[in-house]
Amino acid sequence: MEEGEIRKALLKKALGFLSDEIVEEYSLDESGNPILNKKKVTKKFNPPDISAMKMLLERNDILTHEKLSKLTNAELEKEKKRLLKLLKEEEKNES
Repeated sequence: MEEGEIRKALLKKALGFLSDEIVEEYSLDESGNPILNKKKVTKKFNPPDISAMKMLLERNDILTHEKLSKLTNAELEKEKKRLLKLLKEEEKNES
């Protein structure tokens, strides 16, 4: 399993997700073979998992810190300007 798949699964668990819960009832015919009588499919909500949230947040903090510590001053300044521009655009869209 790749890191991206693991991250995706962890995010799904951290946010909560819907799943199908299937209940099947069988009976036997004259020859003793099972026959499906009833099949009930219900949607089940699996609530967010706090441990998964914590793992994601801790991992993200580590990655962000490592990435930022490797940037030069010029790259940091460029990233600062980019983020400020995004904030201004967001504020403009909210008004």
